[in-house]
This record gives sequence, structure tokens and C-alpha cells, in this order.
Amino acid sequence: MALAGVAFVGYGLVFLVLALIGSGFELGVHMLDGLTRAELAGTNPEAVYYITHLHVALAGFIIATGVAVAALAWYGVRTGQLWALVTAVTAAVVALALALPMHYLGGFAHNWVTHLAPIYLATLVFVVGAVLAFRAMTPKAA
Repeated sequence: MALAGVAFVGYGLVFLVLALIGSGFELGVHMLDGLTRAELAGTNPEAVYYITHLHVALAGFIIATGVAVAALAWYGVRTGQLWALVTAVTAAVVALALALPMHYLGGFAHNWVTHLAPIYLATLVFVVGAVLAFRAMTPKAA
């Protein structure tokens, strides 16, 4: 779980860097409605600034969630604190449950592998860690 939290932080940092200096809109999204970021900036710089503002804020929340998950896992789950496990799982589930469904509504084109695969991989690691931690915390039937 802590490793997945660190991966969430890494994903958020990549998201942040690309928002500030990338040529596309975000990881795996190079065009919106046939326009590159530079082309949109040429016609509507305020819209590009607003998109960047949202991506910087989102990166902050991704990084913050990763820090929280990693810290809860490292300092709470590792010591057998069920509340830490429940809190870490809740934070990750809420973030992913709100963020992921929009990607399947067809509102914009994105490269599935570069846009979503990293977070799905981190989520898989997280789920494995959460299951192993929960099993270790659950009393064994005699």
C-alpha cells in the first residue's frame, strides 16, 4: 500500500510537470477537438490557462492523496491499525471512483496506455497491498 501511495505521488508529479511545461493537455491527451495546446493558446489563451490551473490543482490533490495513503500505510497499517487501513482505502476509493468514470463517457480522445495505465497499475498494487494487510489484521479461525 505504501508503494502504491508513492506511485500516486509519482503520477501526480508527472501530471504537474506536464501541466506546466508539456506540449499536450495532460498525460496521454495531446489534442482536444483536433487542436493542440499551442493552437488553442493561439485562439484562446485564457482557456489554456484555465485548463493548466485545473491540472495543477488536480496534481496537488493526486500528490496529497498519495502522501496520505503512503503515510497511513507505513505508519498505521504496518502496525496493525485497522482505522489506518480503512482510511487509506477510503481515500483511494473516493479519488478513483470520482476520477475514472469520466474517461469512459467519450468526451475527449486519450491514449489509454499513457493516460490511465499508470494509475491502474498503482491501483492494482494498492489493492494487493490492502488485501494482504487486511488478511494479516484479521484473526485466524482456529
